[in-house]
Amino acid sequence: MSNNILSIKNLNVNYGAIHAARDISLSINQGEIVTLIGANGAGKSSVIRSIMGLTKSRSDEMRFKGKSIQNAAVEERVKMGIALSPEGRRILPQLTVEENLALGAYVRSDLQGIADDKEYVYGLFPRLKERRRQKGGTLSGGEQQMLAVARALMSRPELLMLDEPSLGLAPILVEEVFEIIRTINSQGRTILLVEQNAWAALKVAHKAYVLEVGGISLSGTGQELLSNSKVRAAYLGG
Repeated sequence: MSNNILSIKNLNVNYGAIHAARDISLSINQGEIVTLIGANGAGKSSVIRSIMGLTKSRSDEMRFKGKSIQNAAVEERVKMGIALSPEGRRILPQLTVEENLALGAYVRSDLQGIADDKEYVYGLFPRLKERRRQKGGTLSGGEQQMLAVARALMSRPELLMLDEPSLGLAPILVEEVFEIIRTINSQGRTILLVEQNAWAALKVAHKAYVLEVGGISLSGTGQELLSNSKVRAAYLGG
């Protein structure tokens, strides 16, 4: 796993006077699951929204597959192979499951590939296939979360970013979501995960970063942070 896919040096995000992310440097290798954990307001979402180009940021370096993406538009980043399943799902409730998935492939023109990927995501999420003609707004919270992940996969990303995928889900569905994250990763996709459920996130992560008030306070393997006493006290309930 020495093949670097994303590297960031000294990323800073400001919202007016608020310094939301401070000198964040991180690297992700191809095939890894990397997680960012930290309390609300620590800057986790600001980091991935910056990588996607949705939030204005400054950095000394932001490279994806060796190329600078600092000035790239969101659409260019999607074409290069980056996708985000955002916090709060943000599916389009008036559109059917099928139409939401089609939107996920908006930068692509390879019709056969798109059809293949639709079958692929239906294989990952059989419930979506059963509900493919239903409007997104009629799905349960768990199904909407699955649709948000499936939609992100439709751009065929090399780096899939997931912002709080387990938020608001029942424990049994949280387990299912993390099982799917493992499966997607085992099929060769690199994942950057922002997650409040530190325990579940660290269990699946190859590498993890702890963010505190905008900066990185700790990093290591998922296993190292799971057994770190400070992390246990702050995020894992002792």
